Amino acid sequence: MSMNIVTLLYLVASVFFIQALKGLSHPTTSIRGNLFGMVGMAIAILTTGALIVESSGGKAMGMAYVLVGLVIGGCAGAIMAKKSR
Repeated sequence: MSMNIVTLLYLVASVFFIQALKGLSHPTTSIRGNLFGMVGMAIAILTTGALIVESSGGKAMGMAYVLVGLVIGGCAGAIMAKKSR
């Protein structure tokens, strides 16, 4: 994947994030703002995942580290969410 495509995808994701913030500022547009945020995050995650796999020479070992961090962070977040009820 060329760096021009990566830069373009991150730029598109950032535009989606900006639109998400704009949409989340009012209750009537919050659903649309949430959708913009989800699409922007999906673009950013897929682009980052493709970069990790490409930089490791096609091997997905780098993705294993990312997934371990995701599981640890998700568990910590779930525990904190349950405690704050």
